[in-house]
Amino acid sequence: MATVVALNAHPDDETLIMGGTLAKLAAAGHHVVLVVATDGMMHGDDEPNPDQRLDELRTAAAALGAADARWLGYADSGMGAELYPDPPGRVRLARAGVDEAAQRVAAILREERADLLVGYDAAGGYLHRDHLAVHAIARRAAALAGVRLVEATLPREAPCAWFAPWADCASARRRPWPPHAPGTRRRGRSRTGSTSGTRSRRRSKPSRRTAPNSRRRISSRVHCGC
Repeated sequence: MATVVALNAHPDDETLIMGGTLAKLAAAGHHVVLVVATDGMMHGDDEPNPDQRLDELRTAAAALGAADARWLGYADSGMGAELYPDPPGRVRLARAGVDEAAQRVAAILREERADLLVGYDAAGGYLHRDHLAVHAIARRAAALAGVRLVEATLPREAPCAWFAPWADCASARRRPWPPHAPGTRRRGRSRTGSTSGTRSRRRSKPSRRTAPNSRRRISSRVHCGC
């Protein structure tokens, strides 16, 4: 049996993005270890319950059949245009740099004697800056530890349509991370031809054909006990 380490950006991503696959691997007898880069919290030690999301991760790990759940120690970087200052007791993942985080992941891979690392594709699902970082971190960590890497993806149109309708995920999958400096917006040409650093207010609606098509790709369902 193999040891599989699944690297995700935040607690709940392990279930939303790859839960079915991880549950099948665990049920087949493989040793599954969950690793999250951030605790999913914006305010660090100032949160009323700083461990809330990590507690949820451990509950999810038990439901999925994972043997362990680990946190790399970083804070959520947020998804807006501004990268906020680091919260008490944490560094935001977008500021940590790929090499530092990759070294931490590589250490876990060596400790677990991992056979496989699961990361994200180049769009990170929907262009959240932490997801983009995890894509690069996983590639670097796999190279450092000499471990095979596979990259999870979501239906190509659905993530942007649901979470970031202004984003061009198809183009992002062809670009290396980071596409621009953390905390800044990509400057581009508007429809009038002028250069602008702001987003257009016009947002496309999700295609009604996306959700039914994406459901056909679901291979496993995991009861979360909600």
